Amino acid sequence: MVEQGGGARGPERRRQDIADIVLSAGSVSAAGLAERFGVSLMTIHRDLDELARQGVVRKHRGGVTAQPSGVFESSVAYRMKSMRPAKDAIAARAAEMVEPGMAVMLDDSTTALALARRLAGVAPLTVVTNFLQAVNLLSAERDIRLMALGGDYDPLHDSFLGVSCVDAIEALNVDLCFVSTSAVSGGFAFHQEQRIVSVKRAMLGAAARSVLLIDHSKLSRVALHRVAPLSAFDRVIVDDGAGADALRGLDEHKVAYELATA
Repeated sequence: MVEQGGGARGPERRRQDIADIVLSAGSVSAAGLAERFGVSLMTIHRDLDELARQGVVRKHRGGVTAQPSGVFESSVAYRMKSMRPAKDAIAARAAEMVEPGMAVMLDDSTTALALARRLAGVAPLTVVTNFLQAVNLLSAERDIRLMALGGDYDPLHDSFLGVSCVDAIEALNVDLCFVSTSAVSGGFAFHQEQRIVSVKRAMLGAAARSVLLIDHSKLSRVALHRVAPLSAFDRVIVDDGAGADALRGLDEHKVAYELATA
């Protein structure tokens, strides 16, 4: 619980506390934050403008949210807190597909990061990724040959993107590629941001087999850009929290999917 009187604690500390609240709650009102911290609504809006500039939160009329929309992706800080049991279950199933000696590519999704945590038990491996958190995690593993994809660093996703990242991917050929997307609907995988889409598409093209890792909260949702048809993936792994209607949609499009038990 954040105590009132936040105005006396300095703007940096207050903004960090605000970020923690929004990331935990998902969405809050600006008026509620002003009352909670004992500062003016104008001060709160300045704080929220700065947090939005940093990509931590997204402002909307009357408040702020860390949740994704059809055109905005959540920050990696929010995604790290979201759907953890489901992502762990998906990662456990995905790890069963990895064999020693393989070259594996991981995208910058937090579900792929959950898989990265399990790869030391399958080594020796070559792992290729553009996700800085995965690079930091795997750099300490002696039996994993780590290839970090460069490019333009993006703090919102904590990953490297852009033309140089795509060029680096297209020069490679891996056994397995694991990616996630923000939404799945109508036989397609979607994402909000074009720069992310180009990297994911390049990853699919560089892999002998591709696997889509998707927690049930992303089913029956649409985002701005199509990444690929679900038929482009050799396997789709979704957690068992998926509802009957969402799974029926996968069945109707003849998607090869597996349910991971959370």
